[in-house]
Amino acid sequence: MTMNGTTLIGLIAALCTTASFLPPVINTLTSKKTKDISLLMYAILTTGIFFWLVYGILLKDFPLILANVISFSLSVCVLVMKLRHG
Repeated sequence: MTMNGTTLIGLIAALCTTASFLPPVINTLTSKKTKDISLLMYAILTTGIFFWLVYGILLKDFPLILANVISFSLSVCVLVMKLRHG
């Protein structure tokens, strides 16, 4: 992969959007409280991230793939906690 300006912008965007998942994941894992999390919203979000991941794979776009592998994993984590702890 050659690092050009476009790839760098994509990686910065990926870092910012993916990092935004960390606070709710950490909070959910430590507190086990999921009452204020919308199951429908996280189900739709997780589905959307999955399709962004597939899209990135089809395009062979490294920033899209990287961001969405991590975001999908973190989103699934919150979704599983919501299903377990309601």
